[in-house]
Amino acid sequence: MRRLLVTGGAGFIGSNFVHHVIDNTDLHVTVLDKLTYAGNLRSLDGLPGDRFAFVQGDIADAALVDSLFGDADAVVHYAAESHNDNSLHDPRPFLDTNIVGTYTLLEAARRHGTRFHHISTDEVYGDLELDDPARFTETTPYNPSSPYSSTKAGSDLLVRAWVRSFGVQATISNCSNNYGPYQHVEKFIPRQITNVIRGIRPKLYGAGENVRDWIHADDHSSAVLTILERGRIGETYLIGADGERSNKEVVELILEEMGQPRDAYDHVTDRAGHDLRYAIDSTKLRTELGWMPAYSDFESGLGATIAWYRDHEDWWAPAKDETEAFYASKGQ
Repeated sequence: MRRLLVTGGAGFIGSNFVHHVIDNTDLHVTVLDKLTYAGNLRSLDGLPGDRFAFVQGDIADAALVDSLFGDADAVVHYAAESHNDNSLHDPRPFLDTNIVGTYTLLEAARRHGTRFHHISTDEVYGDLELDDPARFTETTPYNPSSPYSSTKAGSDLLVRAWVRSFGVQATISNCSNNYGPYQHVEKFIPRQITNVIRGIRPKLYGAGENVRDWIHADDHSSAVLTILERGRIGETYLIGADGERSNKEVVELILEEMGQPRDAYDHVTDRAGHDLRYAIDSTKLRTELGWMPAYSDFESGLGATIAWYRDHEDWWAPAKDETEAFYASKGQ
C-alpha cells in the first residue's frame, strides 16, 4: 500500500486514525468527508501537505467516489451518522449515509478491486444485562435497538454480502466506545470534561448504571491499521481494551481527576431506549494479529484526554454553547 483513502476522516475517530497513519507509516492519506456538524477540518491541522489531501463530498456521490477509488490502494470507511438521539428524531440521514453510502463505496471497491476496511460499532449487538458475565464476540447475533445501530448492522451485512457474492477484499471491525482528542462536545466524556472546565456541573442520565466498554482513540487506530495490514479477508474483528465502566464511575473519575468532589454532578432524565451494557471480547484480534492496547487502564487514557481538552479550548469552544443550549431545551 502507498495511498490510503479514509472516509469520514474529519470526524472524531477518523481524524485520530489519520494522525496515527501519518505518524506511524509513510502512506499518503486522502480524506473524503461531507463536513456535517460532526466533521471538523481543524482536527486535521498540521498534517504534512505532501502526504495528505482533503476532499469535501458525500460517500453516496458515486461519480466522486469512483474517481477517488481510482487513486487508492486501500480504503478505510469511517463515515457514518452516529448519534443515537438524532436517529430517533430523524432516521432518514442514517439510512442515506450508513446504508446507501456504504453500498456506493462497496460498488466502487468491487469495480476497482480495492482493499476495503469497514468501521462498525458494538451497538449492532444490542446490549447485555448489567449482571451478565458475557461479552460480545464475533459470533454474537445482531440485535440493534435504534435506527443508528440498525443501519450500522445493515452496512455490516452489506460488506459481508459483497465479500461473498462479488469477492470484494474487505474486513470489518466492531469497536467499543471511543474517547480521546477531537471528540465533539455533545458526546458523554468531552461534554463532562468541558462542563467542568466551564464551571458547569456535569450531567448524568438516570442513575448512571449503564456500562460502556471504553477504548482510547489511539488504540482503536492502531487496531484498525493492524487489521488493514494483516487481517484475513472476509473476517470480522472486535476491538476493545477491557475498559468497562458505568457512566456514574466515569463522571466521578473525571471530577476527581479535575480536582472536584466526586458527587458534584446532577442527574437528568434517562435517554429513551438507553442500552444497559456493552462489553467487548477482543481475544481474536489479540491472538490472531498480535494487537495490544497502549493504554492498559482507563484512568491513564482519561487523564490524557482531560489534558488535551484543557489545552485545546480553541478547538471545542465554538460548539460548546450551542450544544449546551440544545441539551438545556430538552432538560438534559
